[in-house]
Amino acid sequence: MRAYIGVSIVFATVMDSKLQMPTQPRLYLDHAATTPLVPAARTAIIEGLKYWANPSSPHKEGRAAKAALEDARARIAKALGWDGEVIFTSGASEALSLGLWRAKADATWISAVEHDGAHRACPTGHMLEVDNQGLVAKETLAHALRIEEALAPLLVIQCVNNETGVIQDLDNLGPMIRDRGGIFFADCSQSAGKMPLPDADLIAVSAHKLGGPPGIGALLVRDLGQISPTGGQEKGYRGGTENLPAVLGFAAALEAGFGWMQQAAMLRAELDAAIVASGGFVVAADAPRIATIGSYHMPGVSSSGQLIGFDMAGIAVSAGAACSSGTLKSSPVLAAMGWEAQAANEVIRVSFGPETCQGDVARFIDTWTAIATRSRAT
Repeated sequence: MRAYIGVSIVFATVMDSKLQMPTQPRLYLDHAATTPLVPAARTAIIEGLKYWANPSSPHKEGRAAKAALEDARARIAKALGWDGEVIFTSGASEALSLGLWRAKADATWISAVEHDGAHRACPTGHMLEVDNQGLVAKETLAHALRIEEALAPLLVIQCVNNETGVIQDLDNLGPMIRDRGGIFFADCSQSAGKMPLPDADLIAVSAHKLGGPPGIGALLVRDLGQISPTGGQEKGYRGGTENLPAVLGFAAALEAGFGWMQQAAMLRAELDAAIVASGGFVVAADAPRIATIGSYHMPGVSSSGQLIGFDMAGIAVSAGAACSSGTLKSSPVLAAMGWEAQAANEVIRVSFGPETCQGDVARFIDTWTAIATRSRAT
C-alpha cells in the first residue's frame, strides 16, 4: 500500500504546474549504472574494427591484431598505475567470478554490502558485517580471522559501494589479510580511474563505468601464481577470443582522464545540502564517499514512485544497483546498514558523469523539492 501511495503522489505531482512534461533535453544522472561512451572511446572502437582477425592466429593479420591487443593492455595498465598482469574479461562480474573461483585460498570473507555479482559468485563465503555507515571495521575483520585462524583467507571487498558511494578503508583492511598469507581482492568497478587503485592482489575493473564500452573489463592480478589457470586465451586464464575493438575503447576511455572529479565533488556537496534543506536525508552522510555517487532518502514517497516522477520530468536516476533496481525488493546494502524496509524503499541513487554541470543539479533539486513538497501536502 505504501508503494501505491508513493506512486499516486508522484503522478499527482507531475501534473502540477511546477512539473509539466519536460521541454528540455533529458538529464542522465545514472552514471554508476553505465556512463555514456566518451568521444575518444567511440573513435577507438571504430578504428579497432579494422583489426578483424583473431589475435591468437599466427598469420600476419592475426599478429597485427595481437600487437594492437598487447599495446592496449600496456596502456590500460599504465593509465591505472598497475604493474601486474591484466586479464581481459567481459566485465567486472566475470572478473569477480574468475577471481573468486580460481583464487588459491582456503576460505573466503566477503562484506555484506558487496555487489550482487560478487555474492552470486561466492554463495558460501563468510559474511563480514558493516556499521550503519556501510563500513567494515578493522575489529570486525580481526574477529573473523580469529575464527578461522588456521586458514589462508581470501578477502573480497569493494573500494566504493555502487549504491551509496561509501569508500572502504582498504589501506587498513588489506594488510590484515596479507599478514595471514591470504589474498586481497578489491572490486574497483566504481573507483577505477577516478581514484588510485588499492594495493591489492586481485582487482576487478569495468570499462562501461568510466566511459568505455559495455561488455569489457579486466581482472588485474599481482601474481598469476595466486590463481589457477582455466585454459584458452589470456595466458590460459580466460577462454574466448578477445574483444579487441572494446579493449581499444577501454584504453582510450582511461586515457581521456578524470579531471572533472573536483567539479563532481562540488556538485555532490551542493546536492547533499539541498536534499537536507528540503527535508530529505543523505545515506551514509558521515562516511567517506566518492564524489560521483549520492544516495538519498525522501520520507513518505516510495523509490518506484520517485523514479516515475523523475522520469516523467525527463531525469534518469535509479533505486540502488541497476542489476536489481528493476525489482521491488529492498536493497540488501541498506538492510546490512540497518535500514528498516520501509525507509530503504524510499531511497534513490543519483550519480554524476563528466558532462554533469551545476544546471543539471539545480534541475534535479527543483524536481526533488516539488515531489517532496507535494507528498507532504497530500
